[in-house]
Amino acid sequence: QLQLVESGGGLAQPGGSLRLSCGTSRFNLANYAIGWFRQAPGKEREGVSCIGSIGRSDNSTYYADSAKGRFTISRDDARNTVYLQMNGLKPEDAAVYYCAIYLIHHYCTTPMVLADFGSWGQGTQVTVSS
Repeated sequence: QLQLVESGGGLAQPGGSLRLSCGTSRFNLANYAIGWFRQAPGKEREGVSCIGSIGRSDNSTYYADSAKGRFTISRDDARNTVYLQMNGLKPEDAAVYYCAIYLIHHYCTTPMVLADFGSWGQGTQVTVSS
């Protein structure tokens, strides 16, 4: 099964930063739009950010309102990796973060519908606490 692998989670203090990574050695991510999602205990999984395929001229990105101005999504196709830089972390950012491939287009669209994404990873835990 083709599955992405997330890493980079951990414990951060409020106001701190973490950089999450999403990659795979099984296939080339360059042709895919990649989304980041998160799921907090007792809540539904929600879209956080998305980045379009590097092959598109606009290299589209999308951020949920909760992420705008604090999170930055980027990709390094030479490393076959997509990153989510999270700054200014808040306790409400605590969740398991997942990445997935957008199965519908090579660019991002909104809203980020879970059923339109695949090759989900196992997730990486982000804890924000002092």
